[in-house]
Formats: sequence, C-alpha cells, structure tokens
Amino acid sequence: MTAPLLIASEIYRGSSYGPKHPLAIERVPPTLDLIRALGWFDPARYREAPVATVPELARFHSLDYIAALQRAEATQQVSAADRARFRLGADGNPIFREMFRRPATGAGGVLAGARLTLGGGIAHIPGGGTHHGRPDRAAGFCYLNDCVLGILAWLDAGVAPILYVDIDAHHGDAVQDAFHDEDRVFTLSVHEAGRWPFTGAADDRAGGAALNLPLPPGATDADLFALLDGVILPLAQRLKPQAIMIQAGADAIAEDPLSRLAFSNAAHRAVVAALQPMAPRLLLLGGGGYNPWSVARCWTALWGVLNGWSAPDRLPAAAEAVLRRLSLDRAVGRHPPEHWFTTLHDPPRLAPLREETRDLLRRHAAVP
Repeated sequence: MTAPLLIASEIYRGSSYGPKHPLAIERVPPTLDLIRALGWFDPARYREAPVATVPELARFHSLDYIAALQRAEATQQVSAADRARFRLGADGNPIFREMFRRPATGAGGVLAGARLTLGGGIAHIPGGGTHHGRPDRAAGFCYLNDCVLGILAWLDAGVAPILYVDIDAHHGDAVQDAFHDEDRVFTLSVHEAGRWPFTGAADDRAGGAALNLPLPPGATDADLFALLDGVILPLAQRLKPQAIMIQAGADAIAEDPLSRLAFSNAAHRAVVAALQPMAPRLLLLGGGGYNPWSVARCWTALWGVLNGWSAPDRLPAAAEAVLRRLSLDRAVGRHPPEHWFTTLHDPPRLAPLREETRDLLRRHAAVP
C-alpha cells in the first residue's frame, strides 16, 4: 500500500462563518501548520483539494440547490423563497464569502481521495466530514455532503462493501439516510444521545444497514474503547469492507463547547489505528469541532497515526507557536491550559463504564 496522502486547501485560511458562529474559528489551517511544524509534511504526498464541479455535486445534490448556493455566494444574500426552501441563511447555515466554494472544495477533496485510493491506499482530508448536508438543503452547518459523495464515487467504481464510521458528537444522520436502502454500504455512528439532530437511537438500524451507538453526556474514552473492541471491530471483521471512511469530528472531545461527551484525542487515535488495517482503502475526514486547540491537535495527531508517527512529549517551538496563536471567544477559551500549547497527544480519559454503554454492548455484541 502506498504512503498516506494529505488532501487540503488554503481556501479555509481566513474563511469564517461569521464572528459569532461556532465556525468563526479556523481548523484546517492550524492543522496544516502543525503538520509542517512537526516535520510531518511531505510535498510529494500532498494534494491540493479541487473545487468539485456541478456535475460531480449533482450525483447527490439537486441542481436547483446547487444553483441557489452559487447564487447566494455571488450576491451575498438570499431570497425569502430560497431561505425557506434550501435553509440558506437559516438554522445556523449563514451567508458568508465562500459558502459555495468552501464546501465544494471539501467535496472535491473527498472525491479526489476516493479516486486516488481506488487501487488501494489512504488519504486524510481534514476539510471533509460535512455529514448533515441534505440533497436539497443545508443542515447543521453543512451545505454539501462530501461523505456521501465520496462513498458514491467508490460505489460507482465498483468498490464494495463500504463501512462508514462516524465518531462526531452529532449523529451522522444524512449519511445514514442516503444509504438507507443500499446494502453495499453500512453506516455506524457513535454520538451523544439526546443531542441535535436528535436521531440515531440505539434501535435505529435503518433497515439493517446501520448501527447507532448513542452515549450519554460525560461518556469517556473507556466507553468508546469498550465499544470499539466489543462492537465496532467485530462488525468490521464480519463485513470485510473493501473501503472504510471515518468521519473524525473532534467535537466529542471534552473541551468542545457544543457537546457534553468527555473523550480525549486518545479515543480518536485508537479508532483510526484499529480500523486502518481492516480495509485496503481508507478515507479519514474531519467533521465537527469548535475548540481550535482540540481540533488542530486531534487532526494532526491522526495524520501521525496514519503514518505510524508519534509526537514528542513536548512540542517543538514552531508547533507550540502555532497553538499559541489560536483563540476562542467562549468560556472554554479564556484560560486555556498550558498542555494545549505544548503537547499533541492527550492521555486517555478513563472512568467506569456507563450503564448505557453496557447496554449497547449487550444489545449489539452479536450484530450480524
């Protein structure tokens, strides 16, 4: 298998959903900067994410919706009819400068990753992971659904079966729905119970093509480790997927302002390390995450996992400088602890298993 590829873009640098939006922060740029500062950037293994074309996006999204997105970016406004129909400028999906080009670049990166791995391989696309985007409307800060588009690209090339694993704090609802009746794709989501979009209950199997593992607020790495060993890996062994896509949203990490799960980035690293050898093709995407330190440290550490690298106990000065430049205008960002600047790897957060986790293990340990 060829060495992992990193696919990203500079379009994210300086791009913001607006000063009061959770995505006012930058996430991909500090991830790339950290990778460079650690000496982990190889130009020969970097690919600039292209902007997906309209025909590529139309594989999943309606032409009317794509046109509305382009129109809103060009005019920086939206009609009442488009707002009501496509949820642009509504529901946390703001009008901003790159509102078509930015998600289309995320989609282009994931599509490029799917194509580059057709013969086998691994790609990390931190700008991907917009798992709430619907065929004809924006949802959950997601304007397009690059996860679905990447899976469709694999399917169109005859790659199957495919396992989609989502460890974002929010249920991967639109990906599950997109493949509800597709027996070549199995979607699995670990997420916080009772959090928007309020889907993904433990008994929701989407016709047998999905598995949902909702965890209660406060669940720690111990809960995810137990589900990884007891449910996720046995499932992958039985499915024998030809491709795996991981949506590694960092909002399940304890310090994130938009969830109440209590993972560390050790949880994300464990999932990626365990699943990486289980299929000849792997796409690792970003996703949610609204604490810039948590996100950049997590997604950089995952690039290290894919390559078999481990960060030093104390980051070099250049990497520390990247993290000290970040800021967050929320309570969690007012007095950031020193280790957010000086380390990459969190120690695991461990606590007794939640009873909800034990119930999931009992319920799903023998999932066919």
